[in-house]
Amino acid sequence: MIKSTVVLLLLVFTGLLKTHAQQTNDTAFIYVNGAKEIADIKPVWAWFGYDEPNYTYMKDGKKLLSELAALSPVPVFVRAHSLLTSGDGTPALKWGSTNAYTEDANGNPVYNWRIMDSIFDTYIQRGMKPMAQLGFMPEALSIKPQPYQHTWQPGQPYNKIHTGWRYPPKDYSKWGELVYQWVKHSVERYGKKEVESWYWELWNEPNSPYWGGTVQEYCKLYDYSAAGVRRALPTAKIGGPHVTGPSGKGAADFLKTFIKHCLHDTNYVTGKVGTPLDFIAFHAKGSPRVVNGHVRMNVGTQLRDISSGFAIVASYPETKNLPIIIGESDPEGCAACGMATNPENAYRNGTMYSSYTAASFARKYLLADHHQVNFLGAVSWSFEFEDQPWFYGFRDLATNGVDKPVLNVFRMFGMMKGKRVEVNGNKMYPFAIMRDSSVRKGNDVGGLAAKDKNNCTVMLWNYHDDDTTGAPQQVSVQVKDIPAKNITITQYRIDSEHSNSYEVWKKMGSPQQPTKEQILTLEKAGLLQAIGKPIKVVVKNGVWVYNLTLPGQAVALLKLDW
Repeated sequence: MIKSTVVLLLLVFTGLLKTHAQQTNDTAFIYVNGAKEIADIKPVWAWFGYDEPNYTYMKDGKKLLSELAALSPVPVFVRAHSLLTSGDGTPALKWGSTNAYTEDANGNPVYNWRIMDSIFDTYIQRGMKPMAQLGFMPEALSIKPQPYQHTWQPGQPYNKIHTGWRYPPKDYSKWGELVYQWVKHSVERYGKKEVESWYWELWNEPNSPYWGGTVQEYCKLYDYSAAGVRRALPTAKIGGPHVTGPSGKGAADFLKTFIKHCLHDTNYVTGKVGTPLDFIAFHAKGSPRVVNGHVRMNVGTQLRDISSGFAIVASYPETKNLPIIIGESDPEGCAACGMATNPENAYRNGTMYSSYTAASFARKYLLADHHQVNFLGAVSWSFEFEDQPWFYGFRDLATNGVDKPVLNVFRMFGMMKGKRVEVNGNKMYPFAIMRDSSVRKGNDVGGLAAKDKNNCTVMLWNYHDDDTTGAPQQVSVQVKDIPAKNITITQYRIDSEHSNSYEVWKKMGSPQQPTKEQILTLEKAGLLQAIGKPIKVVVKNGVWVYNLTLPGQAVALLKLDW
């Protein structure tokens, strides 16, 4: 019997060792070094944009803007297209208008700021800051005005949107005066100090069909724009050029030509060398595809654009310290293309969009560190689409006034304050590998952490480019250099069971006309949720260790208060 007992104990012990070894191999370890500060955790995420400016002052638009304004301890910036486009203000997909500029029968300018004021009043009332886009071309100024307003719908050829608004002006002086009048009106309405805090920018993606002129015509338009802005407000901030895809040669050449023009070429307005340039903006997009029946993201494509753009700006001594704004920073390029017509966009409603956002923003910080640039903000081109089908698959933050899971990532970011601190992990992809190869092998189980005087926050995610890799991951988090013996821990979570209105909507039977009671349930489900109640723990030697299970494509935030 003794021999049998010994054998049994040996078998049990061997089994425990084997289980421990498996757990060690399978566990993702996240190491947070609170003593190693990197930089301020800038709210680079607190920037949002959209194509349809007339949604701004509509019911769901106002609701979402109020929520976005509440996210951040500092003002949230907003960027919108079509602010100078001609029309009656009726919204449509990929379209907007303010009718700010028309001409009378004699060709004299007529300015009308009524719709523009409705848009900007909505921002200012919420303490938000405009990234005011000078564009697009009013019908009366376009060198090729007809056809002007498009009627594009998802599934139709995208080039249908490229109509008379995209062309250079027939009179650059009239354009410059329009810019001057707009900025002057803004100062009169909102005050000099307020408008000084805005960012004025010219156009959108001029290296694409969004611009019907040449690079030199864009530079000429920029000179007239900068002159108009500065004539109205000498302390205003002006920049550009918002090229898209700077990892490609065409966009890179355009960006370099623009920078060279601002630094060294003759100004089209003044005849002197140089043009004001207060910040530089470019766009970076990913490229999802459907592979073997499932969505495969490509975060590497977006990160390569960011890295290339940073490198170009850093290559000029005169611009290396200028603020950089990624004017659109998203998993792909068409917010208004739903998943019904573009099945690769099926990532948008659920947690894949959330985990992609968490993992990619963490690498934006690291790429800025690597290139030593002044990274100011990354605009998520995602807002809402008024009176559209529920969870249609648009790239938006809310649907019919109900927040989608991705919005809760930004709520998590808003809780992160103080200094960004070092994070390492055995399953966290180095930024260079993710940039160059995306996430195609094991899951990226990583973290982003910040430490303030009285708290520390750790964001965690379990991300993979493939929407089939959804296995839960055991995660062990170690936080060092906690300056307190007693702390309170709160865990927030975005997964299939938490902070997820989409899953609740599907369980309801995916109603397209939900009842008032169902809408209230969905609104509650769309908010950021904590797991359980806060717990109090004792810290030994300034080190705290916490173990959790993180489902595939889930995001968690650990908040440590002392």
